[in-house]
Amino acid sequence: MDVRQIPQIDKTAFGSIALDSQTPVVIKGLVETWPAVQAGLESDAAFFGYLSDFDSGLAFTAMKLDQAQKGRIFYNEDLTAFNFSYERINFDTFRSKLEQTTVSGDTWYAGSINLERWFPGFDKSNDLSIHRDELKSIWIGNQTRIAPHFDFPANLACNIQGERRVTLYPPEQLENLYIGPLDFTPAGQPISLVDSLAPDYERFPRFKLAEEAAFTTTLQPGDAIVIPSMWWHQVEATAALNVLVNYWWRDSPAFHGSPLSALQHALLGFRDLPQHQRAAWRNLIEYYVFNEDDAPYSHIPDNSQGVLKPLTETTATALRKTLREHLK
Repeated sequence: MDVRQIPQIDKTAFGSIALDSQTPVVIKGLVETWPAVQAGLESDAAFFGYLSDFDSGLAFTAMKLDQAQKGRIFYNEDLTAFNFSYERINFDTFRSKLEQTTVSGDTWYAGSINLERWFPGFDKSNDLSIHRDELKSIWIGNQTRIAPHFDFPANLACNIQGERRVTLYPPEQLENLYIGPLDFTPAGQPISLVDSLAPDYERFPRFKLAEEAAFTTTLQPGDAIVIPSMWWHQVEATAALNVLVNYWWRDSPAFHGSPLSALQHALLGFRDLPQHQRAAWRNLIEYYVFNEDDAPYSHIPDNSQGVLKPLTETTATALRKTLREHLK
């Protein structure tokens, strides 16, 4: 299925139309007037020259893959290590490495580079002002393939340079994507172990169901896509130089922490209990965590409801302190 598209719209109006969508949506040409996009349309060299004007000089972490990996950022054969190496590198050297990849055949990729720290001023000259308390990052590399993964924050991804093919899977496709380790991941998020360009249906038969439910789109320079929270997505960058700027934001306060950390803690506490105990705990969690009314605490005096009430920064801080003590 194709991702729903919205024609180019006024940047001040797209927030109410697209940002709160619960399904992916592409906004054609949303950032095509950005100076960064215009520089990239001129040439790769012009884009590099433009970005260099904002370079802080600070080193960042990049990934390097040899030619045999064909740009697929993944694990080795037995999942005991990654198929790439990490390197600390400054922008000038990184640019030189990228420019040499047409000869070397290597892949170089720098992802989730915070714009305000590493390229200060870029976001002021190329900005949507979405006002979501967002984190702004830039992603730069040559041909790469990023396996299906999810992000907890919602994501507005703006394609600056090159072409990107994006495939998205609804959250309920989890069991059909054959997810890898939770505690050993290429970039912090668990990923699908299926090579979507050459699926092994004998090993991963349910992946056919994920493919049937998938949404796809191809982003050109200036296009943007909204990827809602928890949607699985894979990204293929196909040009000699590919650049993306994204905005991440969450719909709950940051002091709530990461739900992925809670999942890992749940594995520690519940997964290996006897069946009858797991059933009892499942009932408790359903009641206290996923209950949509105030039944778990309405009978308790207000000043004694503690963490059962909607969390505040103060009660969240106290809860984290308690958890740290329990984990010792």
